[in-house]
Amino acid sequence: MSSVSEIRGRLRIAGATDTGRVRDHNEDAVLAEGSVLVVADGMGGHAAGEVASGIAVATMRELVERDDLTCDDVTGQVLLANQRILDSVRARPEQRGMGTTVTGLVLVTHSGRAQWAVVNVGDSRVYRFVGDELTRVTVDHSEVQELVDSGVITPAQAEVHPARNIVTRSLGAPLRHRPDLWLVPPTPGERFLACSDGLTNELTDEQLREILQAHPDPRDAADELVRAAVAAGGRDNVSVVVVALDDADIDQAHVGER
Repeated sequence: MSSVSEIRGRLRIAGATDTGRVRDHNEDAVLAEGSVLVVADGMGGHAAGEVASGIAVATMRELVERDDLTCDDVTGQVLLANQRILDSVRARPEQRGMGTTVTGLVLVTHSGRAQWAVVNVGDSRVYRFVGDELTRVTVDHSEVQELVDSGVITPAQAEVHPARNIVTRSLGAPLRHRPDLWLVPPTPGERFLACSDGLTNELTDEQLREILQAHPDPRDAADELVRAAVAAGGRDNVSVVVVALDDADIDQAHVGER
């Protein structure tokens, strides 16, 4: 497999989102269409965090119908989403303070071959699951991640640190850095999980691995991940997108959102 069209025909995709047990509305947004898979976690509460995440997802959706996408296309679309959020705040001052994370993966063509472009701004995450091993692809833009990087605390301590929800980068503010982007070669049998921190604040990486291992179908996995996070406390909105690259051809990607 080398072309985007060949790989796209072997994808099974599912998205799920839930308000959780504490919040009174859902500020997350998910996109699971074609080979554009995105989770955005809105911030700002009644300052319209759901507006910011909605703008981010709507902007990334514009990539779905485009062929021969490049890494620059993906990065440019994230930057465009940021500008549109800033423009929305300027036009509606009552939205001041809104913002959103954005993370996900898009099939692009790089050096003549299909590659996953994994993009991230904020503390939502993308994981890769292959051979029963779960690895985190993205790096959080958060205060606790900076403490981990500087050796002040361990990754285990970061998972329960009281400042773990404080992000250092998000859309809705002038970006001092370009979005993070990684290239990952597609591998038959692999799965990816994109998620908001409403999932990872409730479930450990080991619990995520166990659920993905027990539920090979993306629809089942997405539903169980959200259900488990809500059952564990559901203190935030929970959103996930799961994609599987099958070994055998299938007719088309199955896309769903709960």
